[in-house]
Amino acid sequence: MSLFRKKKENEKYEDFVSPRQEKREAFEESVKELLDGRILADNVIRKNIGFILFLTLIGILYIANGYHMEKLHVRKVEMERKLVEMRFESITRASELMKISSLSNVLRRVHDSGLALEESKEPPVKIYRK
Repeated sequence: MSLFRKKKENEKYEDFVSPRQEKREAFEESVKELLDGRILADNVIRKNIGFILFLTLIGILYIANGYHMEKLHVRKVEMERKLVEMRFESITRASELMKISSLSNVLRRVHDSGLALEESKEPPVKIYRK
C-alpha cells in the first residue's frame, strides 16, 4: 500500500490517496491475510497463541456460565411459583381442619353417625409425675 497511485496509463500520478480509500485498502488487506492464513504465520500471533487460546477458553466458559445461570433462574422462578401454590393450599387445608374440628361440628357429626357418645361434664384433670 502506498500513498501515491497511478490512475491510468495515460494520466498523471495522483499526489494523495484519500483517507477513506486508504482505510478500505487496509481492511481489504487484513481480510486477505485472515482468509489465506498469513495472519497465523505472523510472529506476534505465534508468540501469543497460548494467550489467545486462554482468552478463547475464558470466553467459552463465560458463555456457558451465562446459560447455566439462566437455567437456574428459570428453575428458581418455577419453584417460587410452586411454593406460593403450596402455601395457598396449606392455608386452605388448615382452615378446613379448624372448621371440622370445632366442638359444635364434632358433636353434630357424632350425633349424625349414630354413635352413643356423650360430652363429658367434668373438666379434664392433669396428672403430674413426681
